Amino acid sequence: MPGGVGNLVVSAEAAVANAIVVRCNTRIEDETVRSYVTIKPGRAYGPADIDESIKALFATGLFADVDVARQGANLVVTVKENPIISRISFEGNKKLTDEALKGVIQSNSRSVLTRARIQSDVQRILEAYRRSGRFRATVDPKIIDRKDNRADLVFEIKEGTKTGVERITFIGNKNFSDGRLRDVIRTRQSGFLSWLRTTDIYDPDRLNADKELLRRFYYKHGYADFRIVSAVADLDREQNVFYVTLTVEEGDEYIFGDVDVVSSLQGVNSDSLKSYVRTHPGDTYNSEDVEKTLEDLTVEAANRGYAFAQVRPRGDRNYENHTISLTYNIEEGPRVYIERINIRGNDRTREYVIRREFDIAEGDAYNRVLLDKAERRLKNLQYFKDVKITSERGSAPDRVIVNADVEEQSTGEVSFGIGYSTSDGVIGDISLTEKNFLGRGQYVRVAVGGGTDTHTYDFNFTEPYFLGRRISLYLEAYQHVYEDNSVRDYTQRQTGAGFGFGLPLRGDELKLNLFYKIYETKISDLADDASQVLLDAEGNRLTSLVGYSLVYNTLDDNNNPRDGIYAKFQQEFAGVGGDAEYLQTTVEGRYYRELVPDWGLVGMLKGSAGDVVGIGKRLQFTDQFFIGGETIRGFENSGIGPRDMANDDDEALGGTYYFAATAEAQFPFPGIPEEFGLSGAIFTDVGSLWGIDSDLKDKAGELASEDFDLRVSVGFGILWKSPFGPLRADFAVPVMKNDADQTQVFRIGGGTRF
Repeated sequence: MPGGVGNLVVSAEAAVANAIVVRCNTRIEDETVRSYVTIKPGRAYGPADIDESIKALFATGLFADVDVARQGANLVVTVKENPIISRISFEGNKKLTDEALKGVIQSNSRSVLTRARIQSDVQRILEAYRRSGRFRATVDPKIIDRKDNRADLVFEIKEGTKTGVERITFIGNKNFSDGRLRDVIRTRQSGFLSWLRTTDIYDPDRLNADKELLRRFYYKHGYADFRIVSAVADLDREQNVFYVTLTVEEGDEYIFGDVDVVSSLQGVNSDSLKSYVRTHPGDTYNSEDVEKTLEDLTVEAANRGYAFAQVRPRGDRNYENHTISLTYNIEEGPRVYIERINIRGNDRTREYVIRREFDIAEGDAYNRVLLDKAERRLKNLQYFKDVKITSERGSAPDRVIVNADVEEQSTGEVSFGIGYSTSDGVIGDISLTEKNFLGRGQYVRVAVGGGTDTHTYDFNFTEPYFLGRRISLYLEAYQHVYEDNSVRDYTQRQTGAGFGFGLPLRGDELKLNLFYKIYETKISDLADDASQVLLDAEGNRLTSLVGYSLVYNTLDDNNNPRDGIYAKFQQEFAGVGGDAEYLQTTVEGRYYRELVPDWGLVGMLKGSAGDVVGIGKRLQFTDQFFIGGETIRGFENSGIGPRDMANDDDEALGGTYYFAATAEAQFPFPGIPEEFGLSGAIFTDVGSLWGIDSDLKDKAGELASEDFDLRVSVGFGILWKSPFGPLRADFAVPVMKNDADQTQVFRIGGGTRF
């Protein structure tokens, strides 16, 4: 009896389907539906199997409704298919285009419409608006039924107002002010010009990048124990603003102690590698110098035949003396090869432009130091908002896959300048620059300038990797016209072109430039009482020259430097054909240093000098140097140096020697809110132009200012970190007067990316 009862229970709860019948499907084949049903003909099934089959059918996203029921000996599956999306549209969106939103969502035309995917798309759209700074955005999806089981999908969007960063606060900083640290990070506080920029909106990715910028800033300035305790962004929903608070621990400032190199590579002497070390005892600790030393030692070891060499720095802290002693250990590393390098995120920039910044390629020895170097190079290109290079295990234990993820940014720039002087009146210029032309990494600049008596046209092109090598090729063409005015009794038109090559000598700091230039100078429209010097120069004169320059650059930022040195030595030899023969030598240098980092006080010293000597043929006055307000502010153009006093116009003749120097201090304006971006500068310029070719001296009438005559001016500048780029206006007055002085001169310039 118990056995019989058991059999009755089984027959009541389980059944066997002879066949599975599919109904109400129009688009989807019967066999496709059956493939998702877990119940198979001829096998017993129960309620749990029916539930599992229903879940499997819903999981496909193909059906709006599913019913599975037993009818006689068959199992009947009745489905209601999800409609096909006929069209997707967006309503109410102005800040984000339809194309941008379509790139965010997963639904697309001619795909199956599912509720789950629609809800996912709503969240994706909201996230896109949050990243654009609009946290009050709302999205309401609408489904409009059409014929033949089709539907239109409409996302109704209310974008809301922009959610800005009201305030950025730092806690725990003692050695650097909040204002100085705000200059380091990319996120900005909202201000009266917020409508012109996007960096004052809250972006979690940008905040993470800001944390890394702060770390690098402190590590570079000696604070090796620096850490970020927390970075919090609080949203005030009523005011629709964020308050960002960064809590830091600065730690103590360190200097380098003993520095040594230890090599375990056979045949590589440690002492022979010490010249590649950039960290020196007594200098302030700088993590960038450590990184560059690692790069230089790694490359040198590879050049000596050790492709797998690894350089590991070991730092020993002395907490009492605040020193860090470094030992660079060079040893043979594991034999791991790069299987593949994946470039991702480059929609505009050509892939080869990114790959050429790597010193290693597929099949080469894997070295993390060289990958870090490539990451730094890619960031320095300024083509990308962010660059991350990561690695993962390859197809074998000795293979590594490298992933380079980039996020592109605008590389075009429109800049302008406007100035005034008592001689030339209002003068201005505008230029259009593209740093990544057609995504090829080429630099193109077109500039036009002019005023009442001045017209200039310039074109520049640079190919940074000529013939696939780290050699830059640049081309230039220009025409400058200076018509007669109160300081010139003639019109000078100069039309020229040139090309050159740039060769790196040591890393990115020292560079050799070789160039050739050819230009024609035309002097015309002389006054009736023109001097003999001008009469001899009237007409056309062709100059053909070759030259070279050595450039040393360690500036932390070429656009807004606060620390570092820029130095240049250049010589030009004219006489490769043409009508002129001379040797011209010039030197210039700039030195920047933060005098009081906590206040943002930056000091700058600048100097330049030059001489020119005729070879064979005598010099004409157009071969000599001319300096004035463009070099020593407060003076007229060409207002300094020897002059021909034979007539009332006191014609400038130029000089064979010159020097100029500037001392400047830049500081934030006290009492002015930081969001205005205003700062000031006080400066003094000093210099002189003297000497004249003996032949010109004989032809000139009454000479003035032939000998060394020091000129000095003082002034102040107003700097504005505007959304269009840095703007500056200078006002200067000469301390020593002469007939060519002007009471003041100023220039305003700036630009914006596009």
